[in-house]
Amino acid sequence: MNRQPHAKSRELIVAKAIEQVVDELRLIDVADYIAFIRLEHFACLSDLVDSAVELYFLPGTLRLGHGGEAHVDWSGSPRIVLDLELRPPGVTVYFQLTLSEERSSVAVNYVSFEKPGEDPEHNTALLETVIEEARIRRTEPLAYR
Repeated sequence: MNRQPHAKSRELIVAKAIEQVVDELRLIDVADYIAFIRLEHFACLSDLVDSAVELYFLPGTLRLGHGGEAHVDWSGSPRIVLDLELRPPGVTVYFQLTLSEERSSVAVNYVSFEKPGEDPEHNTALLETVIEEARIRRTEPLAYR
């Protein structure tokens, strides 16, 4: 697959945007991921992703795509790859999130803009803006008097 020219900068944007979601996904036992993926229980996997996302993004912004992969063998630590879709208004990002023992990574496969500009830099800035707008804003608690 040919990568889009600005994939690296867009990967950084997506990775930064989903850091808190990744932290939530890491709370799930790796055995659960392996079981759901191997048994093709993708609805259960989708529920896990939805639960991890709900505190950070508006509904429908980040969701499981076509499934995932579990890489498990006798000689190393497991590696889970989830196909995810980030869908802030006007943009769709298809990417894979890889979770392993010590790190996680994002690989952007394709970015589709509803109304793309001619300048790829402008489109990258637009991506960053719409992701930020799709976040759930925390309000400060009212001070008791």
